[in-house]
Amino acid sequence: MNLRSLLEADARWSERLRMAERPGTLHIVGAFLAHSGDSWFWGLALIAVWAMGAPAWKAWSLHLLIAIGATAALVLALKLVFRRRRPEGDWGGIYRNTDPHSFPSGHAARGVLLAIMVWAMGPGWLAPILFLWAPLVALARVAMGLHYLSDVLAGVAVGGFMGSLAVLIFPYVLPLT
Repeated sequence: MNLRSLLEADARWSERLRMAERPGTLHIVGAFLAHSGDSWFWGLALIAVWAMGAPAWKAWSLHLLIAIGATAALVLALKLVFRRRRPEGDWGGIYRNTDPHSFPSGHAARGVLLAIMVWAMGPGWLAPILFLWAPLVALARVAMGLHYLSDVLAGVAVGGFMGSLAVLIFPYVLPLT
């Protein structure tokens, strides 16, 4: 199998998952999940935790913010190298206008990064939620027509790498309960 046939298969499978133009409950859920991985949302939430938290929560939120920033920088660099255009579509204009490139998915990377870091650093109750949420965000990005399936798979790999690296770099943060 050559690269062209792989990309064609990727486009076909991605189109099968697409529901951006279909009205209804699944569209609403998909749109919510697709937006729930936005960096500004996580940045504001973690800044709020840092501002209002005890010292352990301040360290936790700062480490997550640093890891999110480093992951975003790596994703952006990869997008500039590959320059793969997003799938055609109308939904998600903010993403299409601010970032026309789709490979790899930053939302998928961020979701997996957060799940791994929370699993390692706590709180324990949040990790299972994030491990369920992260793949749903990745699939929602395909379903809403913003990414190809390979984009989110690459994003998952980037998030897994960066999450593992962050856990190695910040091992001294005790798990939160």
